[in-house]
Amino acid sequence: MKSESLTRRDLLLKCAALGSLTMIPSLSLSGAAWAWEQHDQNARKPTAWDEIGPFYKRDAPQTSQLQRRGDPGLPLRVAGQVFDSRGDVLSGAKIEIWQADHVGRYDLEGYDYRAMLVADREGKYGFDSVMPGHYPGRVCQHIHYLVSAPGHKPLITQLYFATDPVFEGDPQRNYTRDPLIQSSDLVRPVTLVGDPKEIHASVNFEIVLEML
Repeated sequence: MKSESLTRRDLLLKCAALGSLTMIPSLSLSGAAWAWEQHDQNARKPTAWDEIGPFYKRDAPQTSQLQRRGDPGLPLRVAGQVFDSRGDVLSGAKIEIWQADHVGRYDLEGYDYRAMLVADREGKYGFDSVMPGHYPGRVCQHIHYLVSAPGHKPLITQLYFATDPVFEGDPQRNYTRDPLIQSSDLVRPVTLVGDPKEIHASVNFEIVLEML
């Protein structure tokens, strides 16, 4: 039997005719079809999962300033927004981050380069740090994330940098050189900002959580 391809309007009309769809008086079928299409247009792909790693610690301080004055390494600013898979912003999402310092060392005694952030009313977050270094056992530079929000699945993931020498300028092709990278979507472009004496790296990393 030949399969039948239905438009959204056809599908809504068929559901209404069969009694499986009830419309409120103020909403027309055309309005419902438009809302459905808008919903799909705003939908976002959930952020890919990645390993939590062995260096996670609870109770990190609530701060957006991981880099201390005088810390060596390339200054780094990371910013983004948190969304759900429908494309709605998630204000109040809890974002835990942790990373190695510029030579690849994690602070296991204290909370250097560890923080807990809360997304603002527009779902935005940001923090200042330094570009993490490489260390034995891991191929690429990275920052760990653990993100949670009521009514959504917790997300464990990692941010990677397109400027990492491991990728040789082509992360889309070479991201699999690190076996822990689950998706090239986790590798983000890096922009250098400022004058030669005060240059810093800037990265945008949006987070999309799946609903329960």
